[in-house]
Amino acid sequence: MSRLVLTGVDGNLGQEAAKVLMTLEDKENLVFCGYSSEALKPYHDMGITTHVTDFNYKDGLVEAFKGADALALISMPFVGVKRQAAHRNCIDAAKEAGIKKIIYTSLVNADDESMPSIEKIDHIYTENYIKDAGLDYIFMRNSQYAEAMITNYFTYVHLNAPLTNNQGDGLMAYISRKDCAKAVAYGLHRAFEYGNVALNINGPELMTIKQFIEYGNKATGNHVIYKFITDEDNYAVFDAMGVPRTTDGQFKDGCEAPFSSEGMVTFGQSIREGKMAKFTDDFKKLTGDDPLTVSYMFEHSDDFQIGDRHSKDKK
Repeated sequence: MSRLVLTGVDGNLGQEAAKVLMTLEDKENLVFCGYSSEALKPYHDMGITTHVTDFNYKDGLVEAFKGADALALISMPFVGVKRQAAHRNCIDAAKEAGIKKIIYTSLVNADDESMPSIEKIDHIYTENYIKDAGLDYIFMRNSQYAEAMITNYFTYVHLNAPLTNNQGDGLMAYISRKDCAKAVAYGLHRAFEYGNVALNINGPELMTIKQFIEYGNKATGNHVIYKFITDEDNYAVFDAMGVPRTTDGQFKDGCEAPFSSEGMVTFGQSIREGKMAKFTDDFKKLTGDDPLTVSYMFEHSDDFQIGDRHSKDKK
């Protein structure tokens, strides 16, 4: 049996991936890593090997990864050279520890040089670093989390105002974060059934933001409408909400937009320009399940909110 490392189990995606992975693998095969010893304790008490890890530093990572065959690297929540350095530390340590394969949570269409998303830069950097390190890989190129836009929808319900952003009529196959987590768990579980591959982890249909809102209105009885705004005006909206331009800024507690505005605006621009209109059945082939629909998520909206930005990293 393979020994499998799951990182980031104290984060939103990692917690969900851990739940699924524990249904697929014996606990003796698992190693869970994260920033928080408190978050790791329940798994330790179950008999799962745990390690407190901080990818800002390589110290201790090799020891944490030793004896494992595959590792899931859940991408860090900050953006830019700091994230690239953290990912390098993890990948270098994995290689030194003898890990053969990395499952990495990337972004849909990450290898398109023309895509304006600022997030894409770190993801393709990490994909290429894994390849250059000579490690085998499965890249999980995730579409946008539906939870982010469901939370955004209810923000405008509370404001009694049109939902405004810069996506226009661009298409996105919105996917639940829970399904992205399931894909990570199955990626680890089936790591050596796949060769080197990039999987597009997409929702069940492509739709515009207007169609997304219509699903929300039908499920909730609200009457939100969509208003297109320019990239510049979208920055102004986030500035007024107190959202920092970059992940180095200060995030308000309980902020309903726990991502930097630079990331969100360039993401919206990428959708508008058709750079994220990927639609495959890779998720079903990997997991055996159909992805959750936007309608279902709106009908159970309390279970599909984006939540707080999970990183407590201040370095």
